[in-house]
Amino acid sequence: MTEQLQLDRINFKKGTYLIVEGTQQAERFFIIAAGTVRVSKESMAVVKERDVLGPGDFFGVISTMSSHGHIESVLAMTDVSVLSVQKKQYGDVIRNNSSLAMKIIMQFSKQMRFLDDALAIRTLKQKTNEDVSHLLDVAEYYTSKQQYNHAYFVYQQYLKHCPDSDKVNLVKDRLMEIGFQVDPSKLAYRNEGENRIYPQNTMFFSEAEPGNELFIIRKGSVKITKIIAQNEVLLAVLKEGDIFGEMALLENKPRTASAMAYEECEVTAVNLENFKRLAVDSPDLITRITILLSERIWLIYKQLTSTLLIDPVARMYDMLSIQLQKDRVDPESKEGYTFDFGPKELGNMVGLTSAEGNETINKLLEEKTIHIIEDKIICQKVADIFKLSTFHWNAHRRQAKINKQRG
Repeated sequence: MTEQLQLDRINFKKGTYLIVEGTQQAERFFIIAAGTVRVSKESMAVVKERDVLGPGDFFGVISTMSSHGHIESVLAMTDVSVLSVQKKQYGDVIRNNSSLAMKIIMQFSKQMRFLDDALAIRTLKQKTNEDVSHLLDVAEYYTSKQQYNHAYFVYQQYLKHCPDSDKVNLVKDRLMEIGFQVDPSKLAYRNEGENRIYPQNTMFFSEAEPGNELFIIRKGSVKITKIIAQNEVLLAVLKEGDIFGEMALLENKPRTASAMAYEECEVTAVNLENFKRLAVDSPDLITRITILLSERIWLIYKQLTSTLLIDPVARMYDMLSIQLQKDRVDPESKEGYTFDFGPKELGNMVGLTSAEGNETINKLLEEKTIHIIEDKIICQKVADIFKLSTFHWNAHRRQAKINKQRG
């Protein structure tokens, strides 16, 4: 494989850093041919991950494929020999070794589920409920909020996946009660060959629902939400080119969140059988999926690391800077920028209660770094957000160093 693809083989002495967290624009990732390395991340302060890697393992894929800075430092514990893979070579690598692509993607999927749980605990103070019976709780929530289309959809999923439950008659009664208030056109997608069209506000799937498909957005946008403490929390707004639903497909586990069309959406749905075939027949598409998964994991890592900041003002500035990095906004820009979310969602992202979130947003408004129009956050100057995030991180690290010296 290496001669055919002309991958560089690089040797490192024991005690050498192969990559350093925070350095910008990762250009290649590495597959370990011999030796062992130790991985460290600032995010490891909040969640423990596997930190020793050996032959056959890889590192640097997330930062390289997402075209972001490194999110980890890697130190050679022994003399190490690695194969160097540039981003542009990835398609050729998996064309010749589709099992490597599946190994990377499956590992990504497990990482995302693990990190999603860790982030939910850190910010939402709640672990993901993977019991399929949780569908009833979700449906009842939507009924209480008079969101009858969502409720009807989730009740139907409950009957499908819990046919022997003692709640079946209750669910059937609920369906009868709300059926006349449901818009049938918002309960199903339109099929156009391998692609689908979901009308605005139509659900793709509910949290706790078993999943057998992932989706690639071709047009439109999708809301990813979760019911937390009797509130629907917006986790993300995904746009054209984004992927969602992959964890349930690849790991055969329930959905960790709900997805619905924010506006009319055109998507491509991929089931497991097609996905395995694509790994062999369509390396370009698998490359795209790897890039999208890398971007998602990069974002979760950054969000987890942000929870280390104690000051809620610091966390908000850092979260805004993370979103700007995700959208690849020039950090030196003196222009303004409109985010896809409002103050309530920002408070949820950084793990604040409603009262804490309002208080912290007011501090940002007083500093005149942001303003709010039509429930969307707008920063006055992009560069200021990055500078303030850096300022707060430097202050945090100085204090952490002082605390460590004090013992």
